[in-house]
Amino acid sequence: MKLKTNKVNLPCISVMGEVAPPKRRFPYTIDYKGEPKVFPGTGGIIYNIKVGDRVFGWVGDHLEPGVSIKVKDEDENRALNTYACIGNSAKVISGEAKGEKGFVTGKHGGIEHILVYFPEEVLEKLAIGDKIQIKAIGQGLAIEDFPWVKFYNLDPDLLARIDPVIKNGFLYFPVTHTLPPEIMGSGLGGATTSTGDYDITTQDEGMIKKWRLDELRFGDIVCLQDTDNTYGRCLRKGAVSIGVVVHANCVIAGHGPGVTTIATSSRGRIKPILNKKANIAHYLLG
Repeated sequence: MKLKTNKVNLPCISVMGEVAPPKRRFPYTIDYKGEPKVFPGTGGIIYNIKVGDRVFGWVGDHLEPGVSIKVKDEDENRALNTYACIGNSAKVISGEAKGEKGFVTGKHGGIEHILVYFPEEVLEKLAIGDKIQIKAIGQGLAIEDFPWVKFYNLDPDLLARIDPVIKNGFLYFPVTHTLPPEIMGSGLGGATTSTGDYDITTQDEGMIKKWRLDELRFGDIVCLQDTDNTYGRCLRKGAVSIGVVVHANCVIAGHGPGVTTIATSSRGRIKPILNKKANIAHYLLG
């Protein structure tokens, strides 16, 4: 049975950002072992990393797949980062690539970027400063007569493609990984989950192996056990959250692949179903 949502009552509003240039705050990135590194980080256009690719093994830190966009005005950028949702359609409205279309793949907190997928041939036409407009819809998404799961940052059409099932009072959601709360780090305690992400920590090699973290891909849908993301990000026994992996692995202590929340249940009314195909690239690109 298809889920009945409130999609018809959700506003679809335009938000816009510009392709953001890479930035460096310090000449070196100091990894968790105390070693200085010099390699790329957030921002810009990454030509050879896209949604569906592996998050481990890249020579970089917090790398953002595809295109990173932002607005210089803080309030406008907050609107962009709040209203844009994973799966929303994006359109280039300036520059050589004008008219080309893609979709939102994630949100990156701290740097406050929205991440967007475009095909490789479009990336070659894009330039830093080009404007990208998004048809933002999804905040406030709900399933009718099922108030125990709260949704954030998710396009209603993508939810329909993922096609989770309600059975015996639970929402069964396809995921590639089920993860414990003790490996969640940077971003924990954030006041809201309607923007940004928080990181799976990857400094313990044993935990990486145990939870198959090295198999993670950009766009993977994952389950966070004993984690409540209703009004921020916290540990709560019995709660369950669902998120999308949005950025690459990191070398800084307390950091790792970032996860943007798409669903959460403080009462634990979400049941994860392991499915290797549970990646937004599968649902949006086929």
